[in-house]
Amino acid sequence: MPHGTLIIGASQAGLQIATSLRDLGYEAPITLLGAEALAPYQRPPLSKGYVMGKDTAASLAFRAPAFYADRGIDLITGKTAAVIDRAARRITTQDGAVYPYDHLALTTGARVRRPPIPGLEAQGVRTLRDLADAQAIKDDLASCEDVVVIGGGFIGLEVAAVAAKLGRKVTVLEAQERLMARAIAPEVSAFYASAHRKRGITVELNVRIDKVMAEHGRATGVLLADGRKFPAQLVILGAGVAPNMELAQAAGLACNGGIDVDDCARTADPRIVAAGDCASQPHAFANGAMIRLESVQNAIDQAKAAAAAILGRSEPNDGPPWFWSDQGDLRLQIAGLSGGYDQTVRRGDPESEAFSLFYYRAGKFIAADSVNKPTDHVVSRKLLELGLPLAPEIAADMSVNLKSLLKARAA
Repeated sequence: MPHGTLIIGASQAGLQIATSLRDLGYEAPITLLGAEALAPYQRPPLSKGYVMGKDTAASLAFRAPAFYADRGIDLITGKTAAVIDRAARRITTQDGAVYPYDHLALTTGARVRRPPIPGLEAQGVRTLRDLADAQAIKDDLASCEDVVVIGGGFIGLEVAAVAAKLGRKVTVLEAQERLMARAIAPEVSAFYASAHRKRGITVELNVRIDKVMAEHGRATGVLLADGRKFPAQLVILGAGVAPNMELAQAAGLACNGGIDVDDCARTADPRIVAAGDCASQPHAFANGAMIRLESVQNAIDQAKAAAAAILGRSEPNDGPPWFWSDQGDLRLQIAGLSGGYDQTVRRGDPESEAFSLFYYRAGKFIAADSVNKPTDHVVSRKLLELGLPLAPEIAADMSVNLKSLLKARAA
């Protein structure tokens, strides 16, 4: 009797693998194993709509409960995988349950990094990765006046914007010299720092945190190394994430900044694939370099490649990556990968809070950041997907209709 495919991680990528397998005609059993007690749900809205009160746990669910039975997907929640026995092709959970497999998919995601800052154990210090975290932040926001966000990345700034909109006094503390430094150019970073300050958020850059201050076990503020103090009844830790790759490492799979896979999501073990935030892959838009992409788009596309690989097909995940971050009324959309750029050109005026920045490497268009410019983003994605050129002088020329240009070149 076939054991079918076992998926560890009831995530966006995990559910996509299960769904894609069925769509491709896979008839063997599929088991989706999740550590949380909940069925798979959307995570991007946690830092925005859920904390704001616009979304609910029910509205975040990917599928209605009946979907899993209808598609023949055995969803098992509240169980954490502890050991992979590759020789016997089975996994054991922390509570001793054993699940055999013919194929194994690892979609274990990532966890929040916890820098060595004294005081992070205090009550009122929160991370944001799952629904329970979002609910705790939402509850704390209802009764606090001062919020400090440690980290000026996407998640930290999204929550900061919500807290400010709710009337809280918000401070963002970033260790680097600019916001979102890993993802965007200095010009876009400077725009976001200015825009958030205009909306009443204090943004402190290039800071070193001495400790989280506390009284009677509860956070009261954050002390910087230079002696400055920022009061806070809620401290949100947004200092990036680390891939959950320990299970794979212990099983002898190669892991370098993530679980190593090829462009079809295959590990070195022909029975095991990996996808989503936990996986490190070579990517065409990174010049073949190994890269770990934290995005809904990558989770979906890489999961589709993984499902195809389970069926013996090679369907590389090689399309242009894209990302987004909604920070209050500022929507940042990114197409492509800008690493190694040597030229940028701007389209539009940052003062209008609607503009795009186009990236080039050796004259080739490689990426674009768009702020409140959805058409620019869509056109950029399509140009990158089709491998069509976009000269810097054309990108910067507001008299050129990029959508019409795309149609003409695509034709």
